[in-house]
Amino acid sequence: MTRPRRPPPVLLLWGEDPFLLREAALEALGGVRPREVEGAAWAGGELADLATPSLFGEARALLVTDARALPEAAHRELAAYLAAPPPDAWLVLCAPVPERGRPPAALVRLVQGVGEVREVRVARKDLAGWVLARAREGGVQLAPEAAQALVETVGEDPGALDQAVRQLGAAFPGERVGTARLRDLLRVRALPERMPPAELARAAGLRFEWQARRLRDQARRFREEELAALHGEVVAADRALKSGAPEDVVLAALVAAIAGRR
Repeated sequence: MTRPRRPPPVLLLWGEDPFLLREAALEALGGVRPREVEGAAWAGGELADLATPSLFGEARALLVTDARALPEAAHRELAAYLAAPPPDAWLVLCAPVPERGRPPAALVRLVQGVGEVREVRVARKDLAGWVLARAREGGVQLAPEAAQALVETVGEDPGALDQAVRQLGAAFPGERVGTARLRDLLRVRALPERMPPAELARAAGLRFEWQARRLRDQARRFREEELAALHGEVVAADRALKSGAPEDVVLAALVAAIAGRR
């Protein structure tokens, strides 16, 4: 097993978004797969595996999600454990806080002096860059303008944005995803399923039959209910454009419709 870069023996991560907290915890642990437990589900004895030396010398880790909900008994166990934490084990506490909230003081007191307290957040102005980074990590070739359109229309929820990137990667494997590419997909899907490729290409404004076949295959990767909803949104978008709505706004909505639907 690959050992991570040496994180502190205990790490308290706090912030507003549980998805970002868990991602930061896994990144800090590197290749070590932690045991996970929710704070409210703490039953006692969860630290025993960390405190007991490993027979094979492998690294061990415990990840506590929603650590704000830890009972008082857990705080006592943590204090005893952190008095002499083992060198080959790691404890990561994730504490979601409300908007503009602060980390729980009781946990901060436990961790300070032994480990590290770290805020985890992505600023609104940095979300598009974060989306691009997630796309690169997942092997998705996402254009910067598509990333910005996702943020503007899917919203600021990192978990939803991450899922949108994954869905785009499944629809366009190995291809660069931009707003024009997404619009082609919607055009093809709006046409009859049994239309011959040559006719499909002409109707969708494509130059080649192979483009029509590929786009049709990509459209099939969405569930039927998603595609039906998207078809309705294409019609609404067409009406909006004919009514004089700005094209960049309408296209951004179509991007979000493709990327955000489950």
